[in-house]
Amino acid sequence: MPDKETMLEFIKASLYEDIREGDHTSLACIPPENTNIAHLIAKDDGVIAGVEFAEIVMKYIDPTCEFETLIKDGEDIQYGDIVFKCKAKSQALLSGERVILNVMQRMSGIATLSNRFALEVHGLPTKILDTRKTTPLNRFLEKWAVKLGGCENYRIGLYDWFMIKDNHVDACGGVKKAIKKVLDYKAKIIWISGLL
Repeated sequence: MPDKETMLEFIKASLYEDIREGDHTSLACIPPENTNIAHLIAKDDGVIAGVEFAEIVMKYIDPTCEFETLIKDGEDIQYGDIVFKCKAKSQALLSGERVILNVMQRMSGIATLSNRFALEVHGLPTKILDTRKTTPLNRFLEKWAVKLGGCENYRIGLYDWFMIKDNHVDACGGVKKAIKKVLDYKAKIIWISGLL
């Protein structure tokens, strides 16, 4: 699971994008003390992902909510399964619904596809790795979904691994030059960080 701070920043920004100063229709129509119970019902077979995310969203919007997980992240689901139940203030349920559904649908799709790839190599000395070519600002969710589906994260971004590609080779004037430059750069970075 991604770190809580990253998750909360994403949740705040997502809710702000949709709600701003308030869901005016819900504020006008629904008394603030009203509560309801929401059920997340699977609309397809696959692997569920984003249940923990949904709980964090709801507890952020309504700290008094009661969240019951029936099917955990990374588990198989079938059409009609109830994944979770959440008793919360009605306004809070409507505020969190779209963010939760959109994120869970995307994560579950990624987890389901990842699981299909993982099953193809089950029992082999092979790992299926993902890419950093993700949706901007959704990388932590998409990479989390890959893991829930049974595959592995390769690199998170340009900052955590060296990976020499044809563009680098062309810009350096050859493979040997590119490798030498990376090794020189790495030695310099290690030396500098050792001084800190």
